Amino acid sequence: MGAAGAYVTLSHAAPLSGARVNVGCGPAEQRLLLTGLHSVADIFCESCKTTLGWKYEQAFETSQKYKEGKFIIEMSHMVKDNGWD
Repeated sequence: MGAAGAYVTLSHAAPLSGARVNVGCGPAEQRLLLTGLHSVADIFCESCKTTLGWKYEQAFETSQKYKEGKFIIEMSHMVKDNGWD
């Protein structure tokens, strides 16, 4: 799946995206995901501290390197606000 595609987490669909605002990042840890071993860090809302998803710090397989520095945000944690399409 390409960098702009949708991904599936254990609970919901989630887009792969670039930089985020008002998002904190926890310590990186290695996790075995569906696409192989990655070093990821949980990300959270700076305001309410709710875990939102994770950031790909390092991919160990060459085919997954495009994910490095990108974020997965589970859409179940997003709230539609005025101004969104």
